[in-house]
Order: sequence, then C-alpha cells, then structure tokens
Amino acid sequence: MRYAIVIEKAPANYAAYVPDLPGCVATDSTVMETESLIREVIEFHLQGLRADGLPIPPPSSQVDYVDVPA
Repeated sequence: MRYAIVIEKAPANYAAYVPDLPGCVATDSTVMETESLIREVIEFHLQGLRADGLPIPPPSSQVDYVDVPA
C-alpha cells in the first residue's frame, strides 16, 4: 500500500503524519529521520489494527503542489 505522508517543520524538529491513518504521527530531528520513522510507525499502526481485528483504511489522500506568484 502507498500512503501519503505530510512532513512539517516544527520549531525544534520535524513532524510527520498520515492523513489516512488518524493518530499515526512521528517526530525527529531531520526530514530523512522523520520519513524513516513514519514508515516504521505506519507498519506498527497497521499491525495493531490487524491484531485488534479492525479494518485497514485504504489509502485515499492525494498530494500535489500548486505554484503561486511570490
């Protein structure tokens, strides 16, 4: 499965979340570390859902960029 993630700069680190998996978040000191960690968190989150017999939400978010004048 391919889930969209959002990585944002916070005052002291970076934070990531998964729009299709509420509560699935990660923070770390660099973008690369945050991206790596959110992958692990997604896997852990999905394992937890399976263990609890809950449905796995299908990926449905779309990501794109919009150019605007500066």
